[in-house]
Amino acid sequence: MKQLDRADISASTLYIVPTPIGNLGDITQRALTVLASVDLVAAEDTRHTGLLLQHFAINARLFALHDHNEQQKAELLLKKLQEGQSIALVSDAGTPLINDPGYHLVRLCREAGMRVVPLPGACAAITALSAAGLPSDRFCYEGFLPAKSKGRCDALRALLQEPRTLIFYESTHRLLDSLEDMVKELGAERYVVLAREITKTWETIHGAPVGELLAWVREDENRRKGEMVLIVEGFHADEEALPAEALRTLALLQKELPLKKAAALTAEIHGVKKNALYKFALEQQEA
Repeated sequence: MKQLDRADISASTLYIVPTPIGNLGDITQRALTVLASVDLVAAEDTRHTGLLLQHFAINARLFALHDHNEQQKAELLLKKLQEGQSIALVSDAGTPLINDPGYHLVRLCREAGMRVVPLPGACAAITALSAAGLPSDRFCYEGFLPAKSKGRCDALRALLQEPRTLIFYESTHRLLDSLEDMVKELGAERYVVLAREITKTWETIHGAPVGELLAWVREDENRRKGEMVLIVEGFHADEEALPAEALRTLALLQKELPLKKAAALTAEIHGVKKNALYKFALEQQEA
């Protein structure tokens, strides 16, 4: 492939360039133009990016920018931009900054008044969401859950009543643990879609109540291999259900006050029906 026209490349500009998450055919023509034309390509892994550039016959100067050196090297890249060079920022796969390095550099460039030009392209989270069959008008991206069970459970508990669709990345060796904690904290009936190896040969997209999904993943070791995205259905409030915060308040007040008084105060604090709180407390006592 011949070197592409530099006409659209501007000096002193940082280009954010997405790269394929699996299928090399997903790279855009504009991304190829930028990578072939900039003065420097800042890459998360120069060896990985070198193979990508080699595949498309692009000869570019590479500069290593990863999690362990970004804060130190960002100043150097800013200086190069100020001197008039153009730079492309890439990660190993997908859109830079989305759970990948680049935030410190982009923030530094914007604070210094340098031009930052984002290119659209591959992103595993959005690609998985588009095929999940879950609401996509409102969603929140949560990245990776904490590695340890307590932190993971705390994070899931904080999201228990989040109504938006949730997007998580997960690794092969923690998938089962994360699904088990989702069953524990979100309930076995919460619908979850596992999207793995998106755009690759063994692409799999499978959705089920998380209790069933956990059993499905356990059936075959191959189902927990590769790059994975978990799309979790948002919380659906039961109009008749009492808010969790109100129940916690009621439980605390019951320790110091008679039930009727505790229910009345809780109802006033949270704007719920006193009779419903009173009935709930009585049922709990009977149980």
